Amino acid sequence: MGGGNQEQADPTTASVRATYDRIADHFATTREHPWPEVVQFVEREASRCGGSLSRAIDIGCANGRHTQLLADHGADPVGIDVSRELLRAGQRRAADRGFRAAWVCGDAGRLPIVDNTASIAIYVATLHHLRPRAVRIESLNELARVLTTGGRALVSAWSTEHDRFDRTEGFDTTVQWTLPGGETVPRFYHIYSPDEFREDLRCSDLSVIDIQISSGNCYATVTAQ
Repeated sequence: MGGGNQEQADPTTASVRATYDRIADHFATTREHPWPEVVQFVEREASRCGGSLSRAIDIGCANGRHTQLLADHGADPVGIDVSRELLRAGQRRAADRGFRAAWVCGDAGRLPIVDNTASIAIYVATLHHLRPRAVRIESLNELARVLTTGGRALVSAWSTEHDRFDRTEGFDTTVQWTLPGGETVPRFYHIYSPDEFREDLRCSDLSVIDIQISSGNCYATVTAQ
């Protein structure tokens, strides 16, 4: 593994880390099952690869629910997250459920992974926490960098198509996380319009295979150019 020094995090990275370290235990208890869209992607890719996956990364892995999904389909997965507390939750999940994975503390904008490493990657519910736009696009470039030739990834972000929003253009906002006892912790989100999501992918080093809207999220299946 290689890449930038994750200990020298920029202020935005440090803010995201502090937020998710603060809510990690409660957050992990609410993230039990993989998303159906991710299950469909992984199953499709496993079928395309002859029934079993190989090298895989889960960027923004949180408590490892999708890392486990990759392992269950034969992958040798690496779970990457900026929050050390969420990584500990992933390690506990792996120990409790008997799957193997490597766990790496890292920034999605500077992945600590060497080039051409992953034949499959999951990058869901993370892109929208990054700012500004240049950092989001750089993270997509990082995803392209670590994918093998022919490797594929699933990327997702919250969308203006979600029924909680009444806007059509992309915008920045704060979404509160409520801890047991009532304390609220603000989380930064960039809410993508579908057109903006397509444009950021177009401006990156990724090639889009498919884009869809599901459950209020933009999803793209992508590969490296």
